[in-house]
Amino acid sequence: MTDLAAAFDADGLTCFVGAGGKKTTMYALANATERAVVTATVRIPIFDPHVAHVEVTEDPISTLITTDEFPLGLVPEQEFEDRYRGYDPDTVTDLARSHDGPVLVKADGARMRDFKAPGVNEPRIPETADTVVPIASAHAVGEPLDEEMVHRPERVADVAGVDVGDEITPEVVGRTLASPDGGLRGVPAGATAVPLVNKVDDDEDLEVAREIADTILEHADRSVVPRVVLARMGEAEIREIRE
Repeated sequence: MTDLAAAFDADGLTCFVGAGGKKTTMYALANATERAVVTATVRIPIFDPHVAHVEVTEDPISTLITTDEFPLGLVPEQEFEDRYRGYDPDTVTDLARSHDGPVLVKADGARMRDFKAPGVNEPRIPETADTVVPIASAHAVGEPLDEEMVHRPERVADVAGVDVGDEITPEVVGRTLASPDGGLRGVPAGATAVPLVNKVDDDEDLEVAREIADTILEHADRSVVPRVVLARMGEAEIREIRE
């Protein structure tokens, strides 16, 4: 397992939630590991350029058994011109049980924002997930808590105990990622959660990300969250790991 995969425990069924780099992180891990499968339980933008092959199929296990093209994308349908539909979580469970490599799953949406808290029906994480990676961007800090930067700002406000329109602080991001109603929502019993603070592009971002990570580690259930990864996943670069 590569250092990148080891940082996230991404050798089994790994689900990505939150905002600010889910897809980028999935594609980086897919290309850093052997025999990786990329899929989703929600809609996912067309991602053919990021993997060796995408197969559109209602029978992903049969495709998995017969293919030697990895990283492999598996989806059930091209629902729109720019989007694939995702599988039911139970189908992803069966897929992961049939595969001897990592299965990387987009498990919620964020509408291209840098920060979010989950909605009522989110996330769609299979009960057999080994690892969940809740994500937020360091670039959200210092911005107002509104729809320009945040998906569902009212949910973030509820989880973090602030008001819509307030400035986003490291504390707000950290508390949201650490909350069972935020980044840890839907993490199955026995699974590990490895939060990611992404878009750590310079030293100023790194200081912000450290504050976020320390807040997460202070407020999260440490039996679930062993560490926080600070990274620039567009470059597949880990900047620091906080434990």
